[in-house]
Amino acid sequence: MKTVSSLLDQEWYERYKRISRLNIRSSIYDVTNRCNLRCRGCFFFSSGEDKAASEETDIRKWEAFIDKEKERGVNLAILIGGEPTLCLDRVEAFYKRLPSFCATNGLIKLPRDRFPDLMVGISIWGDEDDEKTLRGKDTFAISSKNYEGDPNTYYLYTITPRQIGRTERVIKKIQDVGLKVHLQLLSNDESVDGFSWREEEFRDIRDEMDAMLDAYPKTLISSEYYHKIITTGKMMGRSFGWNECPSVTEYFDNRRPPPKRLIHFIRWASDLKTMHRCCTSETRDCTTCKDGAAHMSWVMVNKRAHLRSTQDLQGWIEVYEMFAKLYQFIPW
Repeated sequence: MKTVSSLLDQEWYERYKRISRLNIRSSIYDVTNRCNLRCRGCFFFSSGEDKAASEETDIRKWEAFIDKEKERGVNLAILIGGEPTLCLDRVEAFYKRLPSFCATNGLIKLPRDRFPDLMVGISIWGDEDDEKTLRGKDTFAISSKNYEGDPNTYYLYTITPRQIGRTERVIKKIQDVGLKVHLQLLSNDESVDGFSWREEEFRDIRDEMDAMLDAYPKTLISSEYYHKIITTGKMMGRSFGWNECPSVTEYFDNRRPPPKRLIHFIRWASDLKTMHRCCTSETRDCTTCKDGAAHMSWVMVNKRAHLRSTQDLQGWIEVYEMFAKLYQFIPW
């Protein structure tokens, strides 16, 4: 019988042991329904999630809710929106109680005297041209000044089909301001012309992502196995979609047979009562989803399937390490 120890040499086995003890239990929280941008293709607004619930404004209720989430076993609060930095009192309520991650567009500088080690992920949707088309402005020009050299910040670079052949310039810009970068692909939830993927483009961008990892190994937090999974939508001969996604809110998960999933995962709306279907859009066709965290989680919950060979298990370890670095469970 193949086991972890039989498939790995000592170095890889030590890497495995470091992540195997983490036991990450995450959930996602809409901190607010408001945003200081309106990006074309943002799943939150395109699916009407901003209207699904009224915001709870009583900070004491937020604090009590977060305490209950901690009791529920959550040890990673992923804070999204809208734009979380519009409500720093709510962000602080999480920060004081749970390991937290703040997803932001970076237009508002999070005060480091108040949040010295909060991990921040800044969204960037391509180069200046793509950003102006999809987001109305070059957000990098602002966010890079706000967070330059911050050791607890990285960019989440959402690559569009128009970025093929142009990713190196964006990655180098991020490197030049002293930050890390992680990659995912645009899902184009609002069908913006020119921003939907063709099959041959997935092959091209996968090759480019691999090349960027070779060229910028200290800047890019990624792995070739992750690039393969997110560009093909396949893992171990299985296709990503509703029947496979691990990031479905527990109370909506009536799939039979039940797939491997994140334990007790819930995506909460800003009223602290309403739950969303999954980690992204209420209306997205799951077969078109290119969310990076969902695909990483898909790999992570399927460890047993990766005990097929040394190469498969090493790929699983690299993806798990990447997730753990991005959410500050292990250092860069």
